[in-house]
Amino acid sequence: MERKMAEIGFIGAGNMGGPMLANLIKAGHAVSVFDLSQEALEGAQAAGATVAASPGDAAAGRDTVITMLPAAANVRTALLGDDGACGSLAEGSLIIDMSTVGAGDSMALAADLAGRGYRMIDAPVGRGPLQAEAGTLLIMAGGAAEDVDAARPLFDCIAERVVHVGPQGHGVKLKLVNNYMSMVSDATTAET
Repeated sequence: MERKMAEIGFIGAGNMGGPMLANLIKAGHAVSVFDLSQEALEGAQAAGATVAASPGDAAAGRDTVITMLPAAANVRTALLGDDGACGSLAEGSLIIDMSTVGAGDSMALAADLAGRGYRMIDAPVGRGPLQAEAGTLLIMAGGAAEDVDAARPLFDCIAERVVHVGPQGHGVKLKLVNNYMSMVSDATTAET
C-alpha cells in the first residue's frame, strides 16, 4: 500500500523544530517552513524545506500545520495573527501544536480554532535535541482519536513512541507533569 505524502506548513525551526522537520522531509513529506530566525530558515532550507515569508505563506496550500514555538502567545500569533497560518489554511485542516505551553492557553486556542472550522491536536514532545535529530522523540498527544490517527504517519517520522493521552489539552497537561517529575528527580539527585 502506497503511503500518502503530506503537505506540511511548519512554524518554528529551532533546536527541536529543525530536526523534526528534517525527519519529515527525509520521509518524503513536503515542508514549507517559517521562522523568525534567518539561521533557522537556512538550516531548514538545507534540509530540503521551502522557506516561507510568513506563517500564512507556510500554510498556503498545505493540509497540515505544525507549530513548535517557545510560548503560547507565539503559537496564537503564528496561527491567528496578521499573516497567520489560518489566513490561508483551508477550513477543516489539521493543526498540530507541538510546543510546551500552558494547558489553559492550549485549550482556549483549540476552542478558538474549532470555532473557525479547524481541528487541533496538542502534541508536546519529550526528550531533547539529540532525540529530535534521531527521530526518537516521545509524543504525548491530546485530541480527538481520529485526528491523532490522522497525524500518526507524521508522528512516526519524528518519534519512537506516540501516546494518545486523552482529549484536547491532555497532551500538554501530561507534558507539564512529566517536566515536574523530571525536575523533582534532578533536585533530589543533586541534594543526595
